[in-house]
Amino acid sequence: MASSVRRGIGSTDEHALRVIRSYRHWTGRSLIGEVEPRRAAESLYLAPLYILSHGMEADPVLNFGSKQALDLWEMDWETFTRTPSRLTAEKVERDTREAFMRAVREQGFVSDYSGVRISASGRRFVIEQATVWNVLDETGVRCGQAAAFERYRRLD
Repeated sequence: MASSVRRGIGSTDEHALRVIRSYRHWTGRSLIGEVEPRRAAESLYLAPLYILSHGMEADPVLNFGSKQALDLWEMDWETFTRTPSRLTAEKVERDTREAFMRAVREQGFVSDYSGVRISASGRRFVIEQATVWNVLDETGVRCGQAAAFERYRRLD
């Protein structure tokens, strides 16, 4: 793993555990299998899935992306984790995306989601059969949202 990413995720083992545990809480399934707590961020980063999450800011900023997600969105760790999550969708798709994210906030999670997204270079793609869920802290309070999917389809 690149040292800049390792530095970036080194402080996020706690966050990665929240993502993993919250997925199990909402879906009853394992996201990536058993992980060693002190290597949770690295395990999530290297998982063979597209995984991303954002925080609770007024304009939520991405705070985690797996290697596959960084590659798909064509960003490095530093750029990805400074990007408002709304910018992962084209401008015309953002209202639809926000309505969907509101539904996730209210329901806890949604499976089988598909939506058009855009990479940093402008490549358009559809994420397919994504699960999107609320990330909970250790007391059960929502501290963000995450998404995971295995497939996408390029549009251009």
